[in-house]
Amino acid sequence: MTELTDITGLLLSRIRDVPDHPEPGVVFKDITPLLADPVAFAALTDALAEFAEGVGATKVVGLEARGFILGAPVALRAGLGFVPVRKAGKLPGATLGQAYDLEYGSAEIEVHAEDLTPGDRVLVVDDVLATGGTAEASLRLIRRAGAQVAGLAVLMELGFLGGRAKLEPALAGAPLRSLLTV
Repeated sequence: MTELTDITGLLLSRIRDVPDHPEPGVVFKDITPLLADPVAFAALTDALAEFAEGVGATKVVGLEARGFILGAPVALRAGLGFVPVRKAGKLPGATLGQAYDLEYGSAEIEVHAEDLTPGDRVLVVDDVLATGGTAEASLRLIRRAGAQVAGLAVLMELGFLGGRAKLEPALAGAPLRSLLTV
């Protein structure tokens, strides 16, 4: 794998800042240029797959929607199964759901009930760790399904929002890997 400093520079060079999106005062971190660059996307996938292997994951959970884009190739590269965690009402059949609070309201995520088993060690993959609400709900959902949390991996962490501190109790000692902190 590329040295950490090399991959950091590569990834940062492929993330575009979009001012005032989705509302004035917000700077959106657009990862689509990274995804369009096969070298950068492969480096990202390799780094996260190496982490998955290092924590002994047996499955990768990707959080809707960009977590699907990142998590599926990580699972494939690491030789693991991929399980999508979706917004409520999007999955057919029997699901297990977890509600969580948002700044203004609440939301719910779901997983197919049979996709996670008590023997699984699950790595959660997403693009951004912001306040940690969705990630925390996914950790609860994984444990409610009877599986273990192997860790959480994100492309970038918005450190100024405090998501890491919020997640530490829910991680219960499982590692959190962020390739970039902005």
